Amino acid sequence: MIATVVFSSLAGLLIFSVPIGICLGLATMAVMLFVDGAPPLVLLARSVVTGADSFPLIAVPLFVLAGDLMQQGGMSRRLVEFANALIGHIRAGLAFVNVLACVFFAAISGSSPATVAAIGSNLIPEMEKTGYSRRFSGALTASSGMIGVMIPPSIPFIIYGVTAEVSIGKLFLAGIVPGVLFALMFMVIARLLLTKETDLQESTEPFSPVGVWQSFRKSVWALLVPVIILGGIYSGVFTPTEAGAVAVVYAAFIGLFVYGDIKLSDLPNVLATSAMTSGTILILVIMATAFGRLVTLAQIPTQLATSMTSLSDNPFIILLLINVLLLVIGMFMETISSIIIMTPILLPVAVALGVDPIVFGVILTVNLAIGFCTPPLGVNLFVASSISGVTIERLSMAILPFFAGMILLLMLITYVPAISLALPSLW
Repeated sequence: MIATVVFSSLAGLLIFSVPIGICLGLATMAVMLFVDGAPPLVLLARSVVTGADSFPLIAVPLFVLAGDLMQQGGMSRRLVEFANALIGHIRAGLAFVNVLACVFFAAISGSSPATVAAIGSNLIPEMEKTGYSRRFSGALTASSGMIGVMIPPSIPFIIYGVTAEVSIGKLFLAGIVPGVLFALMFMVIARLLLTKETDLQESTEPFSPVGVWQSFRKSVWALLVPVIILGGIYSGVFTPTEAGAVAVVYAAFIGLFVYGDIKLSDLPNVLATSAMTSGTILILVIMATAFGRLVTLAQIPTQLATSMTSLSDNPFIILLLINVLLLVIGMFMETISSIIIMTPILLPVAVALGVDPIVFGVILTVNLAIGFCTPPLGVNLFVASSISGVTIERLSMAILPFFAGMILLLMLITYVPAISLALPSLW
């Protein structure tokens, strides 16, 4: 009865476009008010308070603010220039620059749409000048942007770590190898797609060791961000949450006093934008805490696990079903909301199959990251479309080869846990 009421209420509210955070709170409240034997309403209030009272959760607004400061501070432009100086001169070089720049910016932003916006606004017009179609450039940028939630620091990893109560530091490490594999895969697919293109120029600038050095000097402050953040975390100097504070101070200092791209008058707008984003996430988290506790008390994860295992006792098949479910959810729901809702439901199922919670965090995040690139939600598609001027329909078709590669790597990550555990096992 509880499952029927809570999920039907949630679905009904979503149909009427009620914000997801409000949906979660109202669906939880409906069960507590109208279902006999449900937990008392006071559980909602307690869960809201305890959900907000989380030290690791403070990392989210800090990294959101740091990412905004870095984007406004000109770091993305300098990273693109450095990547172009390194590999822009080779055949299909700007396609490789696009992917490499996304990796660089992912390591300082933690957000997929922010990566697409920052890199796309710099590179899509530049790629068009050298013979790339806007359709290809937009599809490549939207695809490469998904690396933003795999390369640490990753906001979805922080949310999963808080929800699943697992080490955020280990999750950060677990995302590095999959993120690099996705980057290499996008480069290979891009090169194959461009094999027959004869109009492509190499780079607007010829390769020059002096040019690489000069570009490196300009971008070194941006390149130091992941070194400082990850080095500090894994050396034990500070926690992931404290790393967020360090990133904010560093980004503000470099943007204001080194690069000079941020003025003091710009800070109120940057702070306001970050506060709105962080406030939305916080509402989601605290309402989802109550929702998750209700779902657990109603034994819905146990029932789901029983239902899935009744379909098959083969872990391979069950994991495949979980992936299909998450891919569908990623097409219709925002990533952070999906993580908060699905973690308490699916994690017990995965653990019962012998899946490490760290590995499941990577599987969950990769599935939902693919949702950034698939309609109808497809945030990366919308951002790339607005920058490139190509319609969502045309971008959705152009992204299909990259989507095929995503599914292939997703299967590899799902069934070869050593890929995700290679680095965490060393820490």
